[in-house]
Amino acid sequence: MTVQYLHSPTSPRVLMAAACLAVATAAGAQPGAYPSKPIQIIAQQPPGSGSDAMTRVWADCAARELGQAVVVQNKPGANGILAVNYLKAQPADGYSLMSIGMSQMSITPYVYRQQPYDPLRDFDGVSVLGTSPLVLAVPAGQGITRLADLEKLARATPGGLNFGSPGKGSPAHLLTTALMDRMGVPATHVPFVGEGAGLTALMGQQIHAMTLVIGTATAQVKAGKLVPLALFAAQRSPQLPDVPTIAEALPAAGDLARPSWIAVVARAGTPLDLLNKLNAVTDKCRSDAQYKTRLETMNVTLTGSTPGDALAWATRDAAVWRPLIDKLGLATE
Repeated sequence: MTVQYLHSPTSPRVLMAAACLAVATAAGAQPGAYPSKPIQIIAQQPPGSGSDAMTRVWADCAARELGQAVVVQNKPGANGILAVNYLKAQPADGYSLMSIGMSQMSITPYVYRQQPYDPLRDFDGVSVLGTSPLVLAVPAGQGITRLADLEKLARATPGGLNFGSPGKGSPAHLLTTALMDRMGVPATHVPFVGEGAGLTALMGQQIHAMTLVIGTATAQVKAGKLVPLALFAAQRSPQLPDVPTIAEALPAAGDLARPSWIAVVARAGTPLDLLNKLNAVTDKCRSDAQYKTRLETMNVTLTGSTPGDALAWATRDAAVWRPLIDKLGLATE
């Protein structure tokens, strides 16, 4: 039998057909428009914490804007280090994000002599969501209504005060340690895994004091379970108008008026166009009535930002916190 080829395998028509097939195959292999699958956002505090609540508000709004699920994954422990390590193990493809606070961006890396991560090297910013003041509180029913009362208690208690925080290197840890130093009283830091666990211990009078996000503190103050002593802010809060600022309560500690903040970041190397898209989504959320109401109920002041602001804010605050960490000798192995 004789087989006749209509066209030589190397004819121009065959080559053109092969080229078209290759182009079509390559086009079909291109990923769909971002996002084409669910996004995970890692929360570095446990469920029920203020940070977790803010993360879920952002995730809900971002999911509506993106038309794709945004799933919160809680990875608490070591004041965010476990969550950071988890993020660093994910692809830099925009499908793994992390909500992160001032603590993890500008304090935690520097309270260890062997720096566990570098925020400027390991993260790309998406957006700064907002700021929230912190308030020093004590259990109700102990006769302590002013910072001066707490100072007297510290001097009268063998070994001094025990104060809690959501973890080593948290703003609550650093601010309270600095405050005790300014008052010149002995105190011992008791770290907890998240704010909720510390709050439970505080209300159970297992610790003497704790610095809390104002949204967490306000609910318990109104319930009569906590007494607020000082606000780490430059101005009094409408939520707790009778609570003095730290400068009013102790003028020598006025420089400790520093609000906490929370941001969304991605792993370093995430494409800029994806960061910009996520930043634009956050901008839209700031105009969303439900989003605004939920965060403002938590006493979060919303702020506009660019993708680069999270790292810029980290650099700005680290310039304040690192010298304080060194002065107080807080860095450990």
